[in-house]
Formats: sequence, structure tokens, C-alpha cells
Amino acid sequence: MVIKVMSGALLGVEGYIVEVEAHCGRGLEAFTTVGLPDASVREARVRVRAAIRSAGYDWPAGRTTINLAPADRRKDGALYDLPIALAVLAATEQCDASGPDWALDEFMVVGELGLDGGVRPIRGALPLAVAARAAGCKAIILPRSNAAEAAVVEGLIVLGVDQLTEVVRFFRAELELEPTAFTPMADADRAANALDFADVQGQSHAKRALEVAAAGGHNVLMIGPPGSGKTMLARRIGSILPPLSLEESLETTRVYSVVGLTGALGLIRDRPFRAPHHTVSTAGLVGGGSGIPRPGEVSLAHNGVLFLDELPEFRQSVLEVLRQPLEEGQVNLTRSMTSLSYPARVMLIASMNPCPCGFATDPVRECVCGQAQILRYRSRLSGPLLDRIDIHIEVPPVAYKDLRGDTAAEASEDMRGRVEAAVARQRTRLHGTGVPNNAQMTPGQLRACCQIDEAAHSLLERVVDRLGMSARTCDRILKVARTIADLADSDGVSVAHVAEAVAYRVLDRSP
Repeated sequence: MVIKVMSGALLGVEGYIVEVEAHCGRGLEAFTTVGLPDASVREARVRVRAAIRSAGYDWPAGRTTINLAPADRRKDGALYDLPIALAVLAATEQCDASGPDWALDEFMVVGELGLDGGVRPIRGALPLAVAARAAGCKAIILPRSNAAEAAVVEGLIVLGVDQLTEVVRFFRAELELEPTAFTPMADADRAANALDFADVQGQSHAKRALEVAAAGGHNVLMIGPPGSGKTMLARRIGSILPPLSLEESLETTRVYSVVGLTGALGLIRDRPFRAPHHTVSTAGLVGGGSGIPRPGEVSLAHNGVLFLDELPEFRQSVLEVLRQPLEEGQVNLTRSMTSLSYPARVMLIASMNPCPCGFATDPVRECVCGQAQILRYRSRLSGPLLDRIDIHIEVPPVAYKDLRGDTAAEASEDMRGRVEAAVARQRTRLHGTGVPNNAQMTPGQLRACCQIDEAAHSLLERVVDRLGMSARTCDRILKVARTIADLADSDGVSVAHVAEAVAYRVLDRSP
């Protein structure tokens, strides 16, 4: 007798259906798994046998064959333990394969089994639930700790379980499983949980630049000596970013689901902030690894912030792979047997010292670096990479009188109000184009949305010709100017807006 149970697999951030077929026949006791299983799937025979016996059921004495279809796609992970166990029990008539108004193959079943019959959490519950709904499954049965995540998918019954016996008793009509309902999380109390720009004394120019970046989704590079507050400023950028929309939240949750980082939250509501160490590998930053490539830090920061502290300390080969994700908003990974795309629409916030010793721009401490050392240090950042950073500013040391001044610094709440107003203007202007913010505008949209007057044209011409800027740099100056105009609640882009955008290009005019 052949029993079929629906399960699933992951390919990037997408799920697809895998049919688990079980046949229990005569012969010497043996267990064979076919369908391109990896080591973790082949080891399922040990976990499943022990789990079935621990749950009080009989293990078949003959030859058991498990087929994972489609057979031409590699299967990895332990999520097939539960469907394999269920298929074996149904094939040996210890569990019903159909009922008056249901059939076993109408349910997607996923879950890892412990030796005691417990059901352990898996990766990718959200994309698997989406695949189950698309395939017309009636419900999905999965570990209870993953149920809140899968319940985000509308039109699908989500049943969470803790033990193999719960699933068997459910199909025997001996136990009712309560469906998991999706309960939207309230927005976090930012005043209580987030870092605040009110903690940062001075640095008004840097705060203004970060406000512009947050409003338009622009990339930022901060240059300043040690202790000037670059990291402190960067870690507070999340407190002024607009909240995630439902669509953005689902996109981000899918990426985190694939790597198993959603936890019990179900749906991610806060914009990610990822800060990898400068020793990160290329695979760690943009994705990769053995077998099916996994998403890297740039994809985990999708719809949020990727913070690279001490940017020149990263290996140059690692930094150069950021060029495509920053330009296209996605990472394309090609291997011999598969090709995947992971989303990577991020706001890059980076920081660096002006020289190896860090004090080239410090007004008090003397720099001990020679000009050749400084040029060699800065040359670690290629021109094409800097072209993709819209804003680079100097962050000078804060004077003591500013550090201990009586004037209260502006709070994140006030800055966020202006940012959200500017974002609302952008969304109205770009509605229906699929472009989320000014930083992602195409050249055609830029020409339509950023009409500047003759004075601004004259200023921009002088700047581009004198500094030898590329066409990409010129476009990014106009995008930043468009954001500055949005913050000023202006329909047009004036020469003042362009001048401020040009002022945010420090490295273009540095020797």
C-alpha cells in the first residue's frame, strides 16, 4: 500500500510542494529513502523509527521505501521527519489516511522529530505556508513554535503540534487541534525601546544628513576621528525610520524565516538593523554556502539598515560584491545546480576614520600618517562603490561646551515626524510605479520628478565639471535634492536644495 503525504521544501525565499510517498512491503527489515536526499534527510530513518516506538506505535518489520518527489530536486533539512512518520503509520494502518470530509494528502505536514516523539521547530514556515495555500492544501500541520509565523497566511488553516501522538490522534478523530489565529502585533513603543537622537549632543550637521537619508532611503558614509559619535549616530537611525508596511513586513519575515530567525514573533514589525563585523566573509555578507545558498547580512537587512563600521577594514573583495545589491536591490547567487535571488533593498550606513591613525581631521590631536598612507587607506574604497553612496559627510569631534551644554538635543520623535511627512509625499508621487522611495528612482522617474531651475542647473554644471563627477553621481545628487525638497514640503527643487545635496559629497572634493 502506497500512502502520500504533502510536505514542502525551500528554494531561496520561495517554498514548493514535495510529495512524501511511503511503501511498506514484505522482506527483510530495511529503510530506503530516494529523491535526492542529503545526509540530514537520510538520517531521518533513525529519528523516525525511535520517535514512532517512543510514541507507542509499531515499526514495520518489512522493507520500507520513502520517495520524495520531485526526484530531480535536492532535499535537505529535517522537516520531512513528521510527514515520513505519518506516511509510515498510515501505510501500516496505524493512522487513518482519509475521513468523511478530508484526505491525508490535503494537508501539508512539516516538522522535525526528536527521539522521544516531540516535534521540533523548522526553518521557512512562512514560505512553506504560502506554497501550501497556492497548492490548494486544506491546512498545514507544523511545530507549534512555528504556528504564529504560518498563521500570517490568509485562507489556510494552521495547526500547531508538540508531539507525534497529537497528529496521529487528530487523524484518528480522537483529538481536536485548535487552529492558530493571526494576532497582529501592535507597533513597538519607540520611546521606551529605541535609542534616541536626544542622547547625541552636537553633531547637528550629521543629524540633518541622517534625517535626509532616512526620508529618502539614501546610503550614507560618515568620516571622522575616533570617538566623534559615528557609531552612536548610526545606531539611532532606526528611531526615525518610518514603520514597516504590511507588504514590507512580509518580505522581511520571509527572509528571516528561511534562516530560522523569526522566533515566536510571527511577523517582523521593526526595520532590521544588521551590523556585521569587518571580518565577515563574502558568503556571510551577500549569501552563499555549501548546498543551497543561504541569505547573507545584506538580505537580512532587507527593508532596513546595513551598518558597516570601519568600512576600509573590510576586505576589498567583500565590499565590491555590494555594488550589485546596492544598485538593483537584490542578490543573485548562481551555483552549478541552482540560481537564486534574495531581496536586498537596504539603506547602507557606513563609517570610517579619515586616515589609518584616525586623526587627520582632528583639530587638536596630530595625525602621524603620511599623505601616501592616507591615499592608500582611502583607496580601499573603489570609485564605483563610493558612487553608490549618496551622502558622505564629515563628523568632527564634539567640543566640551557642546557636550555639556544646557540646550536639549532634538529628539527622534520630532525628526521622525518630518521624515514620515516626506515619505508620505514620495509615496503619493511614486504611487503605482513599484518604487518605494527617492533613492530607488529610475532615470526616467528622476527627470519627471526632479525639475530644477536654471540657477540649480548652473550650480550643478560647475560642480560636475570641476570635480569630474560621473553621471551616476550627478543623478544621486538630484535624488538627494529631491528628498531635501520633500522635507521642506516643496513641490519644486530649488538651487538651495541642490546646494545642500552637493555639500553632502565630501569625498568628491577631498584631495
